Amino acid sequence: MNDIVFDTLNNNFAIATSKEHRPVTDAILLSAFANVKKHNICCDLCSGCGIIPFLWYAHKINPKTTYAVEIQELAYSQMVLTQEKNNLNDVFFPINEDLNKLQGKIPNGSVDIITCNPPYKIDGTGIPCDNENRHIARHESSCTLDDICRVSSKLLKPSGSLCICQRPERIADIFSSMRKYSIEPKRMRLVQKSIDTAPWLVLIEGKKQQKPFLQVEAPLITRNNGYFSNEMNKIYATGKMDINIKR
Repeated sequence: MNDIVFDTLNNNFAIATSKEHRPVTDAILLSAFANVKKHNICCDLCSGCGIIPFLWYAHKINPKTTYAVEIQELAYSQMVLTQEKNNLNDVFFPINEDLNKLQGKIPNGSVDIITCNPPYKIDGTGIPCDNENRHIARHESSCTLDDICRVSSKLLKPSGSLCICQRPERIADIFSSMRKYSIEPKRMRLVQKSIDTAPWLVLIEGKKQQKPFLQVEAPLITRNNGYFSNEMNKIYATGKMDINIKR
């Protein structure tokens, strides 16, 4: 744990980061896309260093309760350090567990919003990682989209939301897994570097036990003449987030 350092988010909120587990653009965009409110009970699956829920507290959204589930011990230990550093013991509950083994650790049917920045690659595809931590984060060796949707369907209240980010080539997989477990895709947004480039990320919200109707939002354009777009500046709160972002 010698490489763990504290970086500063908005409002002097300190987050523990390491070379293995640190904020990435995908997670930051998903944190904003989820549209969490103060009264919500939330859960972040595949939480890593916890950047998605910690941004809610850094931005003073302060959801009522947040569970953060992470299988890797180093990432979990970072969340505990951040929890203690920012006095979140009464509202933030990190769980070091395989998301497939959560029975009894989070009440079924109790969660309003679940977020998940999952592994993007089907296990056995893509370039293999020589680092186990990176392999778990990037490949579906520990959990699949079906696992995420099945567990989310159990944890969510009726009409509760599952918000997920993924590579656009897996949109069909997301829709299929969500519907398999009674989560209806309701909102989708593509993320592009510029208006003339193909999207590199998709943000999708599904709602439990809802009727079919998909709202496709305008693409989120991240760059304008080489600089962050106005919307990206708003999401990042430029000048108040002192972290080295990795994508």
